[in-house]
Amino acid sequence: MAHRILLVDDEPDILEFVGYNLAKEGYQIFTAPDGEAALKVAAESRPHLILLDMMMPRMDGLQTCKALREMPETADTRIVFLSALGEEENQLTGFDAGADDYIPKPIRMNLLKSRVNAIMRRIEEPAEGSGIEICRERHSVICNGYEIVLPRKEFALFDLLYSEPERLFSREEIYSRVWGAEVIVGDRTIDVHIRRLRRKIGNEHIVTVKGMGYRFQK
Repeated sequence: MAHRILLVDDEPDILEFVGYNLAKEGYQIFTAPDGEAALKVAAESRPHLILLDMMMPRMDGLQTCKALREMPETADTRIVFLSALGEEENQLTGFDAGADDYIPKPIRMNLLKSRVNAIMRRIEEPAEGSGIEICRERHSVICNGYEIVLPRKEFALFDLLYSEPERLFSREEIYSRVWGAEVIVGDRTIDVHIRRLRRKIGNEHIVTVKGMGYRFQK
């Protein structure tokens, strides 16, 4: 059975273009022009992946993402923002709303198809319980035989934790070594990055020690 993808965007041209190209990859495509419609379509179609625009009428992407996470049909569905709002703060807000990834527009279709295909491979063979290898030259992590290329800060955070398994790193040390002592970041920045890493490599590898920090376990 073909994997199902729900595209949510208020621009018909984008729905048609992206839908056509992903359908050529063998995916079953569903579309919705706004957040309210997306909730109904998602409940009926049970998509494996939702590509969600940020700026939409009636219900914006953030509201839609939070609502999808509250629905039992889509609580564990992969949700990826595909948005022209590419600033870091917008991305952090998207991850905080429950998204698994954030792809800024514009993006070349071949690259988008590659990202979608990689997500679908991870759905087919979850990384839970698998071993992990790190490739510092490519800023990537290999889970369950699949390579996951990480953004710069995500990789730096994971590399720090991975460098000394079972060692507890305090939040203050993480901030200093990953972001730098002179850089001011919000209190939730590290939590958002940890959440993103867990969704990509599995929940069991990064352990939270409440009130103290984080550690990596194999």
